[in-house]
Amino acid sequence: MPKWLPLMCLCVLPGCALFKRPPRPVHATIEEAARFEFPVELPEEGRVVIRRPMAQAVQLALEDYLPWDLKVPKDERPGGECLYRRESYDVTAAPYGDGIILVSISLDPDACERKVVPYDMGARYAVDSRTWRILAVQR
Repeated sequence: MPKWLPLMCLCVLPGCALFKRPPRPVHATIEEAARFEFPVELPEEGRVVIRRPMAQAVQLALEDYLPWDLKVPKDERPGGECLYRRESYDVTAAPYGDGIILVSISLDPDACERKVVPYDMGARYAVDSRTWRILAVQR
């Protein structure tokens, strides 16, 4: 083993603490999960199939618009924290041609206790499903 290897490890390892992984989804307790019974098939009513390219385009747009590590600003007025939660937004997506998928993220006007003009919140994305890059953003 080279003499410089332990020294390099001592220098690099503290930097690893700077890289945080995205939080994992919260799961119910084992007892609660055991009480849930899945149906044999998914219900027909309300069923939506989101194909892989569409799902990935939505995920890219949401991660750009509301990153998992986004913090609520300390000076945010009471009731404004809902603007920083993904569950406050509706997402619409549609293929546009040439492998482009358009994704629209808009605030649900009923999501926040404080009345917010929903037209001021949201964005539209053009995502290239061939290279998985965000081509353009309209805010």
